[in-house]
Amino acid sequence: MKYASITERLAGLGGAKWEIHARARKMKAAGTPVLEFTIGEPDAPCPPELIETAARSMESGRTGYSNGRGEPGLLRALAARYSTRRGRHFGPEQVMCFPGTQTTLFAVLMALVENGDEVIIGDPMYATYEGLIRATGAQPVPVTLRPEHGFRLRVADVAAAITPRSRVLFLNTPHNPTGAVLTRDDIAALGALAVQHDLWIVSDEVYEDLVFDGVAFASPLDLPELAERSIACASISKSHAAPGFRSGWCIGPADFADRLLPLSETMLFGNQPFIADMTAQAVNHPSAVAPGMVDRFQRRAGLIHDRLNGTAGLRVHCPDAGMFALIDVRETGLSGEAFAASLLEAEHVAVMPGESFGAALSGWLRFALSQPDDIVLEGCARIARHAARLLDKAA
Repeated sequence: MKYASITERLAGLGGAKWEIHARARKMKAAGTPVLEFTIGEPDAPCPPELIETAARSMESGRTGYSNGRGEPGLLRALAARYSTRRGRHFGPEQVMCFPGTQTTLFAVLMALVENGDEVIIGDPMYATYEGLIRATGAQPVPVTLRPEHGFRLRVADVAAAITPRSRVLFLNTPHNPTGAVLTRDDIAALGALAVQHDLWIVSDEVYEDLVFDGVAFASPLDLPELAERSIACASISKSHAAPGFRSGWCIGPADFADRLLPLSETMLFGNQPFIADMTAQAVNHPSAVAPGMVDRFQRRAGLIHDRLNGTAGLRVHCPDAGMFALIDVRETGLSGEAFAASLLEAEHVAVMPGESFGAALSGWLRFALSQPDDIVLEGCARIARHAARLLDKAA
C-alpha cells in the first residue's frame, strides 16, 4: 500500500523526541517512583470560575456548531485584548480561533508556505516546530541560538540564512526551551530584515503572561511598520492553566485571516461555543494564576542555579520567562540524550534531553519548573550525584 509523502516527512519527528518522557511514564505506571521534570504543564489548576463559565454555557445550550473563524464574543474579546496590549487598533476581522496554539501554527504555516519554501527558525526550538514546517512541504532553516548571547535570535545570523526561497521568519518569544525573551530592539531589527526580504513573521507568544520580574515582553504586533506581515499565535493553555481545553488563536492582517478561513473550515468546521465563552472570559480579565506561576517558576530557576551551577561540571542557564531551566552537562562527556537516559535509570529522574529541541542544544538538559520546591531540590541533588559519578568514572 502507498502512503502520502507527508508521512515520510514527519517520520521520527513526533513521539521519538519524547522517548525519555514516555519511558518515565511507563516506569511510574509499573510502580517505580520517578521525579518527572519533562512536560511543560502549569502547576496550578484551571481557575474554577472559568470551568463554571464553560459549564453554564453548556447548560444554556451552547453546544451546537460554531463557525470557522470563531465565536463573535471571543473575536471581540481578543481584538480588545490586543488593542490594549499592543497599543494600536485590532478588529475582530483580524482574528482566527483554533483548538490550541499547535493547531493554530499548523494552519498558519499551511497558509504561508509550501514545497520548496524555507522557514527561518531559531535552534534550539520547541520539539514540534520542525514537524509543523515539514508538514507543509517547506524546509526549516535553523539559526543557532547561542548561550553567550542569552539564546536570543541575532540579526546577523538570520541575514546569513536568508535565501531566495525564504518565506517566513518564525519567532518564539518567550522562547521554549531557553526562556529567552526578544527585546523590542531585537524585534525591530529582525522586522527590518523581514521587510527588506519580504518575509512573513510568525510569532508564537504562548508564554507572554509568564515573563519574569524585570523583563519586558515585546511582539512584532507592537510595531505598525510590521503590521502587514506579522501574525501572532497564542492560547490560554499556559496563561490560564487550561491546556486540556485546547483554545488558541492567531491575529494578523485581515486579508490573511480571510484567506485562512477556508482552511479552518476545511480542517475543523468550527470550534466549541462553550469553550469560546470560557476563553472570552479568560482574555477579558487578568489571569488569576499567571502571577503565582511567574513567582514560583522564577524562584525554582534560582534554586536550580544555586544548587547545580558549578557543581560536578554542570552549568545552569536561567530563563527570563516560561517554565524551564537549561542544564549544560557537556563536561560529563555525555550527550544530553545519554545523560538523560542514564539519569532516569540510575536516579529515577526524568528530564528532556536538549537534542529533542535541536542540534544547538546537544549536551544540555531541559528541566521543567512545574514541580514543588522540595521535589525540585531533590531532583537537583540526584542530578548532581549522577554528574559527580560520571566525572569520577571518566577520571
